[in-house]
Amino acid sequence: MARGKRRKLKLLAETGTRDETKAAEDGNERLELQTWSDLPVELLDLIMSGLPPEDNIRASAVCKRWHKVAVSIRALYQSPWLMYFPKGGNLCEFYDPSKCKIYPRELPELRASRVCYTKDGWLLLYRPRNNSVFFLNPFTREMISLPNFELTAQGVAFSCAPTSTDCVVFTLAQDGPLGVTISTCHPGESEWTTVDHPSRLPFVSSFWDKVVYCNGAFYCLSLTGWVGVYYLPTQYWKVLAVSPPRFPNNFFAKHWWKGKYMTENNGNILLIFASNSENPVVYKLDRSAMEWKELVTLHGVTLFVSFLSSHSGIGLPGIMADSVYFPKVRFFGRRCISYSLSEYRYYPRKQQYNWSEEDPFESIWIQPPQGASSFF
Repeated sequence: MARGKRRKLKLLAETGTRDETKAAEDGNERLELQTWSDLPVELLDLIMSGLPPEDNIRASAVCKRWHKVAVSIRALYQSPWLMYFPKGGNLCEFYDPSKCKIYPRELPELRASRVCYTKDGWLLLYRPRNNSVFFLNPFTREMISLPNFELTAQGVAFSCAPTSTDCVVFTLAQDGPLGVTISTCHPGESEWTTVDHPSRLPFVSSFWDKVVYCNGAFYCLSLTGWVGVYYLPTQYWKVLAVSPPRFPNNFFAKHWWKGKYMTENNGNILLIFASNSENPVVYKLDRSAMEWKELVTLHGVTLFVSFLSSHSGIGLPGIMADSVYFPKVRFFGRRCISYSLSEYRYYPRKQQYNWSEEDPFESIWIQPPQGASSFF
């Protein structure tokens, strides 16, 4: 009799243990589900706000709640604006392609100056009469001076906003038939550093070079399509053994260099050719295969190209994805000319321009700060 009671108590204990184990497993499973799909909105906002645009888009596909938060954060992203330089006087115009709206602003700081480059909302300017070089934020009107330097026939760029300690200004000029002269300067320094570098492969440097900063290096596209790279950490210059890509038909016509653009996206160097004889062509530099590969899609990325500097973005409200936006506005500011790679057509239709006839120094794409319209 006592043995039967002990057996019954043991069975009850085992049953209770199994129930507790199952309850714990169910609780852990519910907790795991809550961890990923039921995170508090405040925490999701914090996570999403720290993601780059491309990761924001990936995260929006997780579930409906994540999608809602990701889209609300994505609304904070802004496309570049097209800045028109004054043809007389000091009046500039800023065109927002997402809203088709123009903002005028007086900027006397631009008087007698030449815009060389733009990045992170800052302009790099050169005043030839006294060789002054300086940064200007056209929204806040903040200025940062650099040591005087003669910028005549160089390709010019800078790595990031001059308010950052990582900012480096870079210039490239030809030094004989087989060499280049590279000059660099950090904001706050009292003089430029200039060094001559040999080129083992042909590289003809000129004012028409395209220069893009990417992953600690400046990539330079020569007039004839060769790429040279200046590695900042080692201060080493190298011309890549990458043959120039195929140019569109009739591209080597008059002023063909005006239809050539280069930019960076997610660590990739992109090259864009535009002419009036063919649709625009986009190439990506494949550094493992050491060749240019033509792209048939931009995977949702949008490119904003202009002669002096170009930009890229993804998930931009009011902007067509997988497209190239050109520095030309039509129909009294109602439409910016763009080309869709996925649809093989221009918007608006029949806007295939001969870019060799356009003024390359008329405008430039610039990244505005959040709430930029409040500055006007």
